[in-house]
Amino acid sequence: MEWFYNIRLTDGPVFWTAVVLGLAGAIHLAVPPAAMGPVRWLIRVLAAAAAAFALVAAVHWALINILSVFPENIPDAVLIWLVPAVGALLLAFLRLPGNSWRSRWTSLVAVLLVATLSAVQINAYFGLNRTVSDLLGTAVASVPVLEPALMRQSGAPDGVTLQGWKAQGDLPAGGELRRSAIPGTLSGLAARDAYIYLPPAYFAANRPALPVLVLVAGQPGGPADWLTGGALRGHLDTFAAAHGGLAPVVVVADPNGSQNANTMCMDSAIAQADTYLAKDVVQWISTTLAVDTDHSRWAAGGFSFGATCAVQMGTRHPDLFPAVLGFSSEAEPAVAKERQKTIDAAFPGDPEAFDRQTPLAIMATERFDGHAMYLTAGADDAEFVAYLDTLTTAARDAGFTVESQRVEHTGHSWDTSSRRIEDALQFLAGRWGLSG
Repeated sequence: MEWFYNIRLTDGPVFWTAVVLGLAGAIHLAVPPAAMGPVRWLIRVLAAAAAAFALVAAVHWALINILSVFPENIPDAVLIWLVPAVGALLLAFLRLPGNSWRSRWTSLVAVLLVATLSAVQINAYFGLNRTVSDLLGTAVASVPVLEPALMRQSGAPDGVTLQGWKAQGDLPAGGELRRSAIPGTLSGLAARDAYIYLPPAYFAANRPALPVLVLVAGQPGGPADWLTGGALRGHLDTFAAAHGGLAPVVVVADPNGSQNANTMCMDSAIAQADTYLAKDVVQWISTTLAVDTDHSRWAAGGFSFGATCAVQMGTRHPDLFPAVLGFSSEAEPAVAKERQKTIDAAFPGDPEAFDRQTPLAIMATERFDGHAMYLTAGADDAEFVAYLDTLTTAARDAGFTVESQRVEHTGHSWDTSSRRIEDALQFLAGRWGLSG
């Protein structure tokens, strides 16, 4: 079954088969039924297309502005690819009168083919499920639980000095993934399991004091997204191979607790998410993993919601996370497009409590000389490019060393991290004294 799980969904034969069949389904639905003239049917096709566009736009507006399901607009490319699926369904309904059951079933199959085309295009845009294994979660499910043999021994030192380190004996060809619960002892947050990347150097007889990178995924989403859409293990193995087996120990933590929850990485009426990351997660890493406990070699990073969270950690807790990797960060955390709804949900009756915790407000009043930010946004994602520019200016004015990248030919997708994470890791390597 390994061949099945390795089937590519964002390119390759299956992807292009879905494209061809989807186009065939669209053509079938656009061909006039036998009982209707071509001009009359063309008018209905155009009406169905217009209605589909209007319906998608109206639902999107309601989701963002009334129901507040998402704090940011759904990318235009995603909305555009939803239109063919909705339009195909409308055309199938228009073909029902006077058609045989065989024709109706054929129309249904055509709708499913067009919907599949839309689905694979939307998935390719986000870049989350690159293979069948990613879609079904089989690879993530097989990640073993962190075993005691890989944990820090009581009273053990951090490890030998990183500078000039050379491995004694052979190292594994790549790093290892593990998963573990990180209890919300102080925060009370019921988090999902974290995923941990242990680089080859972690398994050396003369294990060095390894740096730490805490990552957070997007929302909706969860820690496993960094293993699928973020292709984390492959990128870290590549980095480790170029640095003699050295790479950070990476902990992908969960400050939300469920797929659709949004704690905004803050201590608020919603949850004590800041306490979870800054205290529970930090303490767990320091006492459970054999890493460098000197926070000058720690960093926080993330994609989308996770990037916003990382920027918050780097500005609210610069002593813990003096470096930040922000792939498609918002300018400030949010649970709704309308800022007042965010304040009402998190700090009812106290807007200043929200303002005080936002990165822009903090950077306007505090200095961060010697600290660093690596920021990206998809060049085709106008909303987040604007956030990128705002954060870049504010961070530089506050003393951060900033590297800012617009990732060409991408929107609000995992490509903004996948195409730049090795460069971002090299950005950190310069600060950590890793040569390679």
